[in-house]
Formats: sequence, structure tokens, C-alpha cells
Amino acid sequence: MLEGLAIGFQTVLSLKSLTLVLAGCGIGTVIGMLPGLGPISAIALMIPVTYGFDPASGMILLAGVYYGAIFGGSTSSILINAPGVAGTVATSFDGHPLAKSGQPSKALAIAAYASFAGGTIAAIILVLLAPNLASLALGFQSIDYFLLMLLGLFLVAAFTTDGDYLKALLMTCLGLALSTIGTDLTSGVQRFTFGNMDLIDGISFLLLAMGTFAMAEALLMVIRNDETSFHGIKRPSIKLEKKEILEIAPVVGRSSILGFFVGVLPGAGATIASFLAYGMEKKIATDSSQFGKGDIKGLAAPETANNAACTGSFVPLLTLGIPGSGTTAVLLGALVAYGIQPGPRLFLDQPEIFWSVIISMYVGNMFLLFLNLPLIPYLAQILTIPKAFLIPIIIFFSLMGVYLVSFNTFDIQLLVIIALCAVCLRVFSFPMAPLLLGFILGGILEDNLRRALALADGQWSFLLERPITLILIFLTSAVLLSPILSKLIRR
Repeated sequence: MLEGLAIGFQTVLSLKSLTLVLAGCGIGTVIGMLPGLGPISAIALMIPVTYGFDPASGMILLAGVYYGAIFGGSTSSILINAPGVAGTVATSFDGHPLAKSGQPSKALAIAAYASFAGGTIAAIILVLLAPNLASLALGFQSIDYFLLMLLGLFLVAAFTTDGDYLKALLMTCLGLALSTIGTDLTSGVQRFTFGNMDLIDGISFLLLAMGTFAMAEALLMVIRNDETSFHGIKRPSIKLEKKEILEIAPVVGRSSILGFFVGVLPGAGATIASFLAYGMEKKIATDSSQFGKGDIKGLAAPETANNAACTGSFVPLLTLGIPGSGTTAVLLGALVAYGIQPGPRLFLDQPEIFWSVIISMYVGNMFLLFLNLPLIPYLAQILTIPKAFLIPIIIFFSLMGVYLVSFNTFDIQLLVIIALCAVCLRVFSFPMAPLLLGFILGGILEDNLRRALALADGQWSFLLERPITLILIFLTSAVLLSPILSKLIRR
């Protein structure tokens, strides 16, 4: 390991590699800030640029773009409630209310510090445990992934206030239903398309996220006609008080570890990690009533977890050749294009690639922090734009972000319909977060359930044979029953 670290540092600390890390982080951050363009788009745009580089340099650049886009993706979620990337949906739950309360600089600063801490802690764990974690990831079977997704769905209780659990459950079911629209990849059968060719590929996450959050937020601002929607911006400051640091420090530690280990699992990724971290913090908080209203712990937890998960997702990619998400699938394609086959032999055959990518993560996180902190006071001023200009800007970014993905006017029409439905639901206090959670997990849940049932072959004894499965069954049952048990205890 020490020899590998020496090779990694020698590769990354050259002027060429440092320039590539800086360029990747900068490009990724800018693309991540634009609603509608996430890390997949950023990496896809940069792959042709890397063809002139050697494999180590090319991967360093692409890795920088990856975590730069995740780092920058929180900006649009916090400022205009437009999570263009699934991994930053949970960031908007408390980040946007905190920004609206007149503290956008603090919200952006907390996101930056939490992202840096999550990425750094995860990089250290990756260096120490990468070979062993590969075998852990291989130990997960379809039923374990199904239970993990089910655990995420049952965390809907974390996104609700007392008495709204049923509403959250209904919205989760609606999200699961929407995820089934399109062509079933297993059988090739079209489901719930009503003969419309535009629905063959289903509804995109970006369209649903923009409709339920950004567009709906803009329309609600028009309906309420409340000139105090954005309170006076306080003096821009990126410093945190000692009390606030002590408050979020344990949150960052817990979320980093959780996010990293969730990221290690192929197919889980940053989205699941951010939701799980947010739900965990709300469950263990002594006063959870402030969550959803601008609680700094509710902002720090998902931001830490999604960056830690991004680092963790490189474990199955580099050690097993298994992409843990859509983004790492694109990175896998880039590696194959270089003639490199990721897997257990990558440690031995081409250690400069493996270790340089890992070391570049830590260096990149430092660059991201130093790049973003000076920009925060200027970015925070977005909320000082008069509503007469801000609302059209939000609507424009929502429409263009959706249109530029598919170049299909049907998606624009569907976006408007979803936004109008979301406004009606939000007026009656139906939460949007469980809807998106159900939609994101729906496809993964269905695929793993099918595989698990096929392997079971009518025998259910396999549920009791493996410790991982038993632990996940216990955790899922505990989360499902926790609302009922907490009411009984209170009574």
C-alpha cells in the first residue's frame, strides 16, 4: 500500500496532473451548477478531450469533473430549489429553506465544508480498505439490494411531520407507479404508455425533479404573491460559529462513513446515500421539528454523504470492473476505451492508474474548497434578484434544462402538467420528497426483486441463511414499525 501511495503521489503532484485536477474540478463545478446538466453530461462532454492523454492523466481529469459536478450540483438546489442531479435532492430539503431565511452564504458554506469533509474522510477509508471492500461488495446479492432499497423507501417517515406519514406513503406509491411507465427492459413490453411513442423511454428524473421542485416553487411564488418569500440577505459570511461547528461535526463523521459504504455497493450510489443520511439524522435528532425548515444538520448530512458515496463508488469500478452508477458506467467506458480492464489485477498491473485516481480525489477536494469559498458571497446574491426577474429565470432554466436533454416538445408539455399537479399537491401539504424517492428507487427495486425471486425458486429459506440479509430485514422492519412504536411509547 505504501508503495502504491508513493506512485500515486508521484503521478498526481506533477504540474501536468495538478493542472488537470484543477481544470476538471473547475469544469465540473460550473456544469454541476447548471440545472439539467449533471456529472454524466459533464463526463460525456469531456471524454473526447481525454483521448490525447495517457490513461492516468485522462482518468484524473474525468474523476475531477465527476466530483466537481457533484460538489457544484448543490448550488442550484440550495439557491433556487432546482436539484438537477438526483444526489442533491436531499440537499434542497433544508438548504433552500436556510437560503430563503436570509442565510444563503451560510448554506453554501456548510455545503462546501461538508462536501470537503465527506470526500476527504472517504478518500482516507478508500486508501485503507479498498481491497477488502471489494469482497464486501461481492457479498451482496439481489435480495440484499432489494432490502436496502426497501429500507430507503420506508424512510419516508423521515420526510414528514407527525400525522403526515400516510400522505408520505401515498406519494411514495405514486413515485413507484411513475417509475413503471415506459418499456420493461426484461420483457420488452410497453407499460402505461397509452400508445404514446414519447413515453416509451419513460419519464426522466430531471423532468420530474424540475416539475415538482423548481417549476412548482416558481408557480407557488406567483400564486402566493408574497414579497417576503426571500427575507433580507444577511451580511455574506462563510465563517461558522463554534457552536455550529460542534453541532455538525458528529453529523459529518456519521454521514461520511454511511455514505462511503453505501457508495461501495454497486447500484446504490450517491442518491441513496444522501437520503439514508438525511433520514438517519432526523431519526436520531433530539428535536427533529426543525428539519425541513433550514436545519444545518439536515443540510450537512446529505451533502457529506453524497460526496463520500462518490468516492466509495470507485471501489467496485476499479477493483471489480462493476459500475456502481450511471456516472461510473461512463467512466468504465472511458477506461475500456483506453484498453484497460478494471478488476482485481488493476492493483498489480497498472498501479499508477488506481492510486493516482485515489490521490487526485483528495487533492481535488482541496481545490474545490478553495475554488468555491471565494465565490459564495457572489453566488448568494442570486437571491437578491427581484422576484419579477428571478421567477422567469427559474422557469427558463427548468424548461431549457429539460428540453436540452431530449429536444422533445412533449417533455415541455409534460413538465408543465407535472408542475401544476405538484402545486396542487403542495397546497394540500403533500410532500414531494417521497415522490422522488419512490421514483428513483422504483426501477432498482423491481429489477432486484425479480432476480431474488428467480434465485429463490419458490424457497424462502434463503432469507434466513446469510447474516447480511438478516441484518437488513431487522433494520427495514424497525424503520417500518418505528412510527407506530413511537406513538405507543408516547401514549
